[in-house]
Amino acid sequence: MEILRGTDPFELFQEWLDAATKTEPNDPEAMALATVDAEGRPSVRMVLLKGISPEGFTFYTNMESRKGKELLAQPVAALCLHWKSLRRQIRVEGRVEQVAAPLVDAYFKTRHYLSRLGAWASRQSQPLDSRATLETRVAAFEKQFGQDVPRPPHWGGFRIVPEKIEFWQDGAGRLHDRFLFTRTANGWDISRLNP
Repeated sequence: MEILRGTDPFELFQEWLDAATKTEPNDPEAMALATVDAEGRPSVRMVLLKGISPEGFTFYTNMESRKGKELLAQPVAALCLHWKSLRRQIRVEGRVEQVAAPLVDAYFKTRHYLSRLGAWASRQSQPLDSRATLETRVAAFEKQFGQDVPRPPHWGGFRIVPEKIEFWQDGAGRLHDRFLFTRTANGWDISRLNP
């Protein structure tokens, strides 16, 4: 099966994500996000992709978390989505920019009520003495805000503006199909890679 159709990596990305939505049992938008600290040491964790556009790939987080701090200090990242059911993966590398506040506010309002409370209650990436402490903080913010939970000032979004996007399709005998899109001043350079 030929994976390269067209010259727009965002259209192909969306096509693959749509296919994964039909076949993956949980979170087809789950992606491994890699950041680096001040010494250049990498760190990776799973986050959820919440937006795709020609500008890039968007996700949201606590800006005071480890990933938030690393992205603010070193605004570069890589991501990888892997769909085992389809035997496909997509890797992206690029610079990172913050998402504008009105877009973050609009997305925050769509989150589950408990997730909005959790954004206030969780001191993400910091030590926690017990689950009861977290639940007490959630209850305190529920009492404070009721049903109208505003976005915390420390909660925001990032967009990875891709410089490279690689599409990988499993092949028989490990003869995989791989195509790399590299951003240029005039669009995208496309090259086939060895498996």
